[in-house]
Amino acid sequence: MKNLAFLFIICLSLNACFEGPKSSDSSNDSQLIKIQDENTVLGTAEKIALKNGYLNWKNVNEIAFTFNVDRGERHFERSWVWKPKTEDIILVSATDTVAYNRKSMDSIAIKTDASFINDKYWLLAPFNLVWDAGLTFSEKEQVIAPISKDTLDQLTIVYANEGGYTPGDAYDFYFGKDYIIKEWAYRKANDSIPSLITTWEDYETFNEIKISKMHKDSTGNWKLFFSNIRVE
Repeated sequence: MKNLAFLFIICLSLNACFEGPKSSDSSNDSQLIKIQDENTVLGTAEKIALKNGYLNWKNVNEIAFTFNVDRGERHFERSWVWKPKTEDIILVSATDTVAYNRKSMDSIAIKTDASFINDKYWLLAPFNLVWDAGLTFSEKEQVIAPISKDTLDQLTIVYANEGGYTPGDAYDFYFGKDYIIKEWAYRKANDSIPSLITTWEDYETFNEIKISKMHKDSTGNWKLFFSNIRVE
């Protein structure tokens, strides 16, 4: 993935974001059909996606949300309206409003889309486990989660070395027996040392889609959270 998936970037002087995989295709129903096939043996990625309402994604016409980051006293936010069936997107930030369609993007839209992919990845990472191409999966049972120190299972994904926004990045998902993510770690370029570790908490269901609204680092001083969520 060329330049992609949790790439730490600077958002208005806040080390706030990472870029999510550009290979995701939320309008492709092939994976949904596969999961619904009674003969399909579901893997851990599919089970996590299903627990977060993946089967209901086909009914979503529009999703709106505000992406927020607090780093000490500094606050950053930007809001999105996304129509996944048509790929129409509107960004509203403190400095600009941009409307574009992901099927036809100019240079300005491409730059905006990098931010959208980042923010959407935080919002819907459980679905990206089945949307994204070029993933390598590995699993461990009963490991110690880095923040809570709870004993959880771990799913690791590594992105391919070409395409997207940052090649070869890795993510460790920590989840319970209910397949709900409790924490995750981002490892840039599959480095052994995480670039960022956060919680997954404050879950709420919006029109059958389960979303974690709050992510915190181990100090609690860095927070990434979602507000103004609407799923229709």
